[in-house]
Amino acid sequence: MIQELKNKAKELGFLSIGFSKPDKPAFMNKFLNFIKEKRYGEMKWLKRNVHIRENPSLLLKDCRTIISLAYPYPSLKWKTEDGFTVSRYSHPLEEDYHIRIKRLMGEISGIIKSLFKGARTRLCVDSAPILERSFAYRSGMGFFGKNNMLIIPGYGSYFYLGEILTTAQIEFEPERQMESGCGSCTKCIENCPTGALIGPYLMDAGKCLSYLSIEWKGQIDHNTAKLMGNCFIGCDRCQEVCPFNPDSDQGELVLPHSDDILSMDEKRFNELFGRSALSRPGLSKIKQNLIAIKNASPK
Repeated sequence: MIQELKNKAKELGFLSIGFSKPDKPAFMNKFLNFIKEKRYGEMKWLKRNVHIRENPSLLLKDCRTIISLAYPYPSLKWKTEDGFTVSRYSHPLEEDYHIRIKRLMGEISGIIKSLFKGARTRLCVDSAPILERSFAYRSGMGFFGKNNMLIIPGYGSYFYLGEILTTAQIEFEPERQMESGCGSCTKCIENCPTGALIGPYLMDAGKCLSYLSIEWKGQIDHNTAKLMGNCFIGCDRCQEVCPFNPDSDQGELVLPHSDDILSMDEKRFNELFGRSALSRPGLSKIKQNLIAIKNASPK
């Protein structure tokens, strides 16, 4: 039965699948310190529902198994005609990954329900209050890098995570958790533009360019814009320098010229990107970021 789920996950394009129990997640105390020290910027939702993060069974009554899944995204960056880029995860010409991954996970959920009559499932993709990386780690899928990303040996960290919570009592052999493969390497910390990586496995999310260029409601100032370089949505710097990730300086030309984006109205934006991950920051934030980094660029 386990093998059937693994085969289906591979067929659907998932990199890896792992199984764990809905116990208190690994590194919960580190998350509590993160909240206590207010290293979450203005993302106040992170401090809500801490009791659910500590006990994922509250997300699904009688939950017995958590299935973690990793789905790859490209190592090439997406760029405009004039060389401005967005983070790899955003995949601007694809449907938002929340929707895409959840749809694929639904097929695995269907198999579970056919094998376990009466079983219930809940699908989570980067939205429910669950420590996704902690359960993926516990399932033996990968290890935590010093940049706080989960790293799958032989692949790297360019992937989305999702979970299937289920009441099905799936029998599996617990996997051995991986030790960090980072060794003495500190490239991610040294190359973080804003110093958001304040130490190995420690992060001040309020300083992170991904947060500032997507979640933050304020406007990017001149100094921050200079640190962003030519990337106006997100930041992949701590992943780009990681030895576990493939080299990928090259970009893929899929976005209009930046001037076309700046002159775009909401209707046109929604036609092009309304169902993609770029809808998260939205057109107004995207324009603000583009203007900021253009003004900060050397003339």
